[in-house]
Amino acid sequence: MTVAAAGRRSYLDHNASSPLRPAVRGAMAEALDLTGNPSSVHTDGRTVRRAVDEARRQVARLAGATPAEVVFTAGGTEANNLALRGFAGRRLIVSAVEHESVLAAAPAAARIPVDRTGVVDLAALERLLAEGQGPALVSVMLVNNETGVIQPVAEVARLARARGAIVHCDAVQGAGRVPLDRAALGVDLLSLSAHKLGGPAGCGALVVAEGCHPDPLIRGGGQERWRRAGTENLVGIAGFGAAAAAALDAPGPDLAALRDGLERRALAAVPGVRVMGMGAPRAGNVTCLALPGVAGETQVMALDLAGVSVSAGAACSSGKVRPSHVLEAMGEPEDVAGSVIRVSLGWNSTAADVDRFVTAWAAMARRLVPALAAV
Repeated sequence: MTVAAAGRRSYLDHNASSPLRPAVRGAMAEALDLTGNPSSVHTDGRTVRRAVDEARRQVARLAGATPAEVVFTAGGTEANNLALRGFAGRRLIVSAVEHESVLAAAPAAARIPVDRTGVVDLAALERLLAEGQGPALVSVMLVNNETGVIQPVAEVARLARARGAIVHCDAVQGAGRVPLDRAALGVDLLSLSAHKLGGPAGCGALVVAEGCHPDPLIRGGGQERWRRAGTENLVGIAGFGAAAAAALDAPGPDLAALRDGLERRALAAVPGVRVMGMGAPRAGNVTCLALPGVAGETQVMALDLAGVSVSAGAACSSGKVRPSHVLEAMGEPEDVAGSVIRVSLGWNSTAADVDRFVTAWAAMARRLVPALAAV
């Protein structure tokens, strides 16, 4: 009987979606008992409005923003689309390693190259800003979803603002994992998603600085200060607020220590393995491991049978396995890019999860790579 069949599993795919926190489940259950529309002026409506406003304050605290800056959306993808498509007439400049929801929202955008570790080339950004005509919007993520590499967003914002550009940052993978402060970063727009924090899927936010006015994607009502029409998703928003509060007040295990230990043991156990983005600043919860000669999807399936859940890169393409544009932008050859898995830790990860992963992964490598059979 496999470990998976016995029911003992280790979930190490938090960058795809993090399990619901107990406090979030409680907040959502309480919200389910509320009746009313937050736009209604009667007592029931005002009660619901207070619940939405409390969650808005909690999310604002996570983002280093004011509650008035928080616009609730249906997730990080919608937040990115609102930011990228909300300023008609501006030329768009995005990094080459952005999430697909940014790249697809701005298919004609100029792309900022990255170095071998995945960090944006600031000199190239300066050239792109100087060469184009008209005002720009620059979008650079805070933490890469595949490698965990942290981008120099504050420096990006300084260069962009000097040229009159609006700056957007996809902070979906950074919130709750690295310090986050919209004003300190110097950005005008900041995207967030609840389910990366242990909140519910289907709820996110775009933090919009005062004086910045993206055109709404969804029209039909005055909700969210006329920026996103439609009755607010009370249950999801309440869960988002609780997840934001928990990320700040109950951060959980030392994920960087767990991740660093995992990498040390993996590098020692399997000669030839590489850590993508090593050498650059990285968020402490994620590692991207390349095992040349073994396809990433093969590794994922073998680990799944051993009771460990990981990803072969990003998990946002409806199960499709395709070459990573992130690793391609970093200059990795196809054989290396195709041999990568992403291991991402979260609020309920333990040393036992790391042990189970390293044991299963090393055994798999020795089984599938002939040169390691005697190791």
